[in-house]
Amino acid sequence: MRSFQIPKQIATLALALLGAGVFVLLGLPLPFLFGPMAFCLLAALAGAPLKGMGTVSTLARTVLGVAVGASITPEVVSRIPQMAGSVALVPVYVVIIGLVGVPFFRRLGYDPVTAWYAAMPGGLQDMVAFGKEAGGDGRALALIHATRVLIIATLAPIILTGLYGSSLTGALGEPARDLPVAELFLMAAAAIIGWKGAERVGLFGASILGPMIVTAILSLSGLIHSRPPAEAILTAQLFIGLAIGVQYVGVTFRELRSFILSGLAFVLVLAVLAAIFTEIVTLTGLAQPVEGFLAFAPGGQAEMTVLALVAGADLGFVILHHLTRIVVVILGAPVAARLMGIRRTGG
Repeated sequence: MRSFQIPKQIATLALALLGAGVFVLLGLPLPFLFGPMAFCLLAALAGAPLKGMGTVSTLARTVLGVAVGASITPEVVSRIPQMAGSVALVPVYVVIIGLVGVPFFRRLGYDPVTAWYAAMPGGLQDMVAFGKEAGGDGRALALIHATRVLIIATLAPIILTGLYGSSLTGALGEPARDLPVAELFLMAAAAIIGWKGAERVGLFGASILGPMIVTAILSLSGLIHSRPPAEAILTAQLFIGLAIGVQYVGVTFRELRSFILSGLAFVLVLAVLAAIFTEIVTLTGLAQPVEGFLAFAPGGQAEMTVLALVAGADLGFVILHHLTRIVVVILGAPVAARLMGIRRTGG
């Protein structure tokens, strides 16, 4: 069976590259993210036997961790106390999402465990793993969260350009040829050491957070002064787009009608809540509009990192809020579920 997986992966990668190329030729925004995502999504829904890239995709995510870490400078650290006001709103935001989301999914007929973890705005893999372990429907959770990430990643650039006037042409990074070889080596080492080290200690989001921590140390030590090369960040976008699209491989009509429509409906709820909190932090002067929007958009960490980069947003501000959201959900959701007696057999 394994011998058939490599051709599937090659075909999937070729499709992703084709999507990126078509989007570049058409002059569409974020072609290396949305081209692969669109082509792989449509092919998956059409029944094509696509397959994700596994470790290669995980490795691509380490590039974003390095990009965030390189943006953590002494100046950013000195501003952390100024961000405390808006960061303090993140747990409130998560609780409100839960209070609205759980009854929402229960009314749609989901069991208590699946409803609980479907409503939590955490990482896709984490919520699916926690939900399955607690007795929830893993397939439903995977498709609901994949739909959340897909729709938010698709709508966020439209909102950034249409509502906030962002050009999405921010510099991703310098070309590799313009960066010192020593810094390129340090960034590559930070990516691998950070990723594997974080995995070893069981850190959530190891492929992004591990490289981020190691690179931040190097940045604060004055050893790194640049983000990863533009070529690496574009490659990371391609694999992230591919990974979102292949989540829909094997989707049946019943799943399309129930799980994915449920996810779409919940995104509308999330959009309203995100808009409210964006307005709160903007009107109170806690954040600039673009940073406030990106900080409270409940999308995937990787996708929001890419958007913050191309929007020229304050990367440290945006990522600090997303890290807080993920920490609150990962640490709080399983504990709260147990305290509230949420079980598969509970109705």
